[in-house]
Amino acid sequence: MHEDRVRPAASLPVLAACCGALLATPRRLLWPRRPDVRVLSALRDAGQPPARKHIRLTALPQGTQTAPAAVVAEGVIRPAYLRLGMTSFLVEHPAARFLVDPSLCVDVHRTVLPQLPAPLRKFVAPDRPVTGLAEALDRVDLAVDDVDFALPTHLHWDHVSGLLELPSEVPVRATPTEWAFALNARRPPLGVASSPLRGRRLEAVELDGPPVLTFDRSHDLFGDGSVVIVDLAGHTPGSVGVLLGVEGGRRVLLAGDAVWHRLQVRRLREKAPFPGRLVDHDRGAAFAVVHRLRALPSHVEVVPAHDRDAAACWVRRRS
Repeated sequence: MHEDRVRPAASLPVLAACCGALLATPRRLLWPRRPDVRVLSALRDAGQPPARKHIRLTALPQGTQTAPAAVVAEGVIRPAYLRLGMTSFLVEHPAARFLVDPSLCVDVHRTVLPQLPAPLRKFVAPDRPVTGLAEALDRVDLAVDDVDFALPTHLHWDHVSGLLELPSEVPVRATPTEWAFALNARRPPLGVASSPLRGRRLEAVELDGPPVLTFDRSHDLFGDGSVVIVDLAGHTPGSVGVLLGVEGGRRVLLAGDAVWHRLQVRRLREKAPFPGRLVDHDRGAAFAVVHRLRALPSHVEVVPAHDRDAAACWVRRRS
């Protein structure tokens, strides 16, 4: 067994962080952080490259959760609870078939979750049972061998655990900043489980392109405007969103964990301190990203990784 495969107990720093986040939460549920009008007023729409080709997007639901709305979107009490999910997204481009956020493996509770500290593990674990990635692909008549590469929006455990069911030669595309964050520390950051990432070939994605929409940096993956990666750093240092030109001319932004639910965008709210302080690398930058999402033009559909209802619109079944 790899030496970092199981992290059975929380260290004192982790326990202290959990206690601090819990203590800070009640006040922020009553007085949530206010939107920054200066950030909003400074944002400009830089436009977007035309999509000369279009992709097919399919959501692959794998796990479910229910969480208090006030925890997901600070201070929101109606509805009392939100339906959350863990979803992989299949993107089919004329040149490649790939997965955004290969979310879960079938035995994630046994093989991956034990690598997280106990307090966080109890909060983030999906309901049992989950659907493994291979089964989720089979439901749309595909196999794991049909995937050309994986493109996680970031490298937290619930966005990469499905890699354990993909062939070892399937590469992972991520920014060098994100890869260094996840794997170069002496101990994995909170939210990172390293076993799905070890031994994977990294294909670096540099955000070397111009501003797109309200985002400062971008990368046009195929050079045709159909798949544009944009900078969403905050939740993790190398978080990205994937802007897709889908069939029918629609634009969809797979936003990862920049927000957990569209309610955060509509109300312009960050996550509550527990668990936000534990899972957001830079709370200020993460909140600024919520402002960028709020300022997007109305034709861009934001799909957060954990918003079960947002993902449901893109589910495809066997005909």
